[in-house]
Amino acid sequence: MAFGADKQLTSSICAGDVDGDGWNDVVLANGRHWADQNEIFLNNGEGFFNSSYDLGTFKSTSYAAEVGDLDGDGDLDIAEGNDEAPNRIYLNDGTGHFSEAGTFGGAATPTRNLTLADIDNDGDLDILVTNRGSKNEICLNDGTGQFMETIPFGEKNDSTIDVECADIDQDGDLDLVLANRDGMPNFIYLNDHMTFTSSIPFGTGTDESRSVKVADMDLDGFPDIVVGNIGEPNRIYYGSAALTFDRMQTFDSSKSRTFAIDVADFNKDGRPDILVGNSGQPNYVFQASTEDNTYSSVRLSKQKFDTYDIQFADLNNDAFPDIIEANSEALNLYYINLLFRNK
Repeated sequence: MAFGADKQLTSSICAGDVDGDGWNDVVLANGRHWADQNEIFLNNGEGFFNSSYDLGTFKSTSYAAEVGDLDGDGDLDIAEGNDEAPNRIYLNDGTGHFSEAGTFGGAATPTRNLTLADIDNDGDLDILVTNRGSKNEICLNDGTGQFMETIPFGEKNDSTIDVECADIDQDGDLDLVLANRDGMPNFIYLNDHMTFTSSIPFGTGTDESRSVKVADMDLDGFPDIVVGNIGEPNRIYYGSAALTFDRMQTFDSSKSRTFAIDVADFNKDGRPDILVGNSGQPNYVFQASTEDNTYSSVRLSKQKFDTYDIQFADLNNDAFPDIIEANSEALNLYYINLLFRNK
């Protein structure tokens, strides 16, 4: 099923209950290098999306949008990440109506992704901004949804596409896991009282990585790293008590152009599964075996979209993850999980 009938340059998709009715709605970020209108699709309470409206009055060169309670008032706001243009905050009035409430990060940076997390442990959501080929930024929330203080992370010229926040060293704060492309190695930066100078490399050193997730894939109590690569196998790097990620598993050997991944227990068997969004190839769910830690693939469709983002989200409130998919110059789609909910 599709979100609307338009075929746009959609680069990002996320889900959250923006109108407070108890059902996940969907936000689409459109444009990339060319200005377009971002959109919100409302869930009708049955897992369908027949109603939509524009986010803000500006057309934007958007690569990313994320939802979260940025001003601490109990509803979901939206952070919008734009290419070579100001990144914007939209605050929610509690009913799904949004007003622009300022900007964050550099005024004209090549933003590719946003991650919302309480990186400084002060009780509010901060914004991490990945800027391909430019300085990455942590934009600190003052508690009201304003982001005046910014600190850099990673190397100045990292070609960072994605960042995941997770407590890698299990010391109670969030560390940074970076996915870099253009031949740049991937790194973990450990959080030492908001200083990120201690780094741990992972991967082959030359992977063209575009997406990264962290989860305990083998259920041993240590965080593992799942990486989606462009033209290289997609891999899991298993963590250890020694903070090494040398043990590696290829779960997808296809060498597709993977642009996005997500991780969730799709079939409710107690093990995380992996969702893979590709450019020019079909998209897949890789289901983990409960016996030997191998993965079997389920193809979402025969279509070969230019999928820029793909995520798990429960759209029909049955407690099973469904799938939302952002496609460039094609319909943006969603898939209701019917495979396992009746088992």
